[in-house]
Amino acid sequence: MQQPKIQPPSVDDLKAMFQVSGLKQKLIFTFLMMIVFRFCTQLPLFGINNEVFANIAAGNNIVGFLDMFSGGALGNVSIIALGIGPYITSSIVMQLLAVVIPQLEKLQKEEGEAGRRKIAQYTRVFTVVIAIFQALVFVLFLMHSATAAIMPNVNHFLFVVGSVGILTAGAVFTMWLAELMTERGIGNGASMIIFWGILSRIPVYVKSTAKIVMNDVRLQWGLIALLIIFFATMILIVIMHEAARKIIIVNPRRQVGNKVYGGMNTYIPFKLNPGGVMPIIFAIAILMFPTTILSLVGQTNFPEGMLKDIMLQLNAVFNPSTISYNVIYFLLIVLLTFFYASIIPNMQPKEIANNLKKYGSSIPGIKPGRPTAEALDRILSRVTLLGALGLGVVALIPSFASTVTNITTLQGLGATSLIIMVGVALDFINQVKTQLLSKNYESFLKDKP
Repeated sequence: MQQPKIQPPSVDDLKAMFQVSGLKQKLIFTFLMMIVFRFCTQLPLFGINNEVFANIAAGNNIVGFLDMFSGGALGNVSIIALGIGPYITSSIVMQLLAVVIPQLEKLQKEEGEAGRRKIAQYTRVFTVVIAIFQALVFVLFLMHSATAAIMPNVNHFLFVVGSVGILTAGAVFTMWLAELMTERGIGNGASMIIFWGILSRIPVYVKSTAKIVMNDVRLQWGLIALLIIFFATMILIVIMHEAARKIIIVNPRRQVGNKVYGGMNTYIPFKLNPGGVMPIIFAIAILMFPTTILSLVGQTNFPEGMLKDIMLQLNAVFNPSTISYNVIYFLLIVLLTFFYASIIPNMQPKEIANNLKKYGSSIPGIKPGRPTAEALDRILSRVTLLGALGLGVVALIPSFASTVTNITTLQGLGATSLIIMVGVALDFINQVKTQLLSKNYESFLKDKP
């Protein structure tokens, strides 16, 4: 007997799902919040000449990199120049502390929604502390390295106090927007803000690249090669984002009356890249700290001697264009990938083994209990190592490609940006699918003749 064909949903079915699931309202809300964010990036900080600062910041790699993630807010010296950075840093630090401090770990794992709300509150408070520190560092940078950008007749004391207060308030406002988007919109609010920030800088990169390759045939071929490498990198990122090692699980059969339940084989997916883009973001945050401090300290006129020699050597080590910086960057990504794999709840070998033993399930050919935990630990270590090395290589490919092709205007669209953009786009698509499929419509699921 021939099985009836399952017809795809009609346009009317999809429209009905789109309306009833509330997806339209969430998409509109997300879009409106992004308009608010983009509007705030154009509101300048009082006492700053934006054009002069743009010229000063043009040759500063640190400012250029941070400006990309703030969507141009830092380059415009806007009231939200710090962007979402303090909130992300605070979230990362809280994740680390939850592993080290038992009380926070208990809040996260045992106290459910109430515990998560407390951790979220701690994250907000710590965001304010980080924002004050970063605002102070940025204002000191303006005072020492970008003095020409500060308008004349501005009281320096009031400028420092007022700017730190406004920048901190801007960071808190950005955090509020991100949480609001996460709660009422589609996707993770912080990731969406970074995504649109990177996207908004693409026209700038395209314009500057077009200028340098317009009259040079060799650079035009280099640009083609660079774009091919970028496209191949994006494919690798998608593969790494979706790839998983599936461990087959045999479930026992249970008979209740005349019916038999269970007995179907399932699997446990161990993702190749469990930490997503977080290892890269955290690695950059770690490297940016000494780079920023050295940049500020370098403005001090040290006398000739051992201290000055040490400062020069450290500046050389943490220069983003050096091999030493890239080696440290690669090693940090590998280590942080292992760290994130170790704190993800569904990637704990002992807990998985205990749960399998509790429900009578097992891995074919492996005894339940400790042998299962050891086998899962070996598998997880190999998968994570492969993913960590792959993520480290992918993170370095675009930078090396830009150096080889001599087209440095697209370095802002490096691996970090590509991974974030691809990851956020995939997450956004998956959430849209989830919203559409969450409503069980008869017209969508039933077989049609």
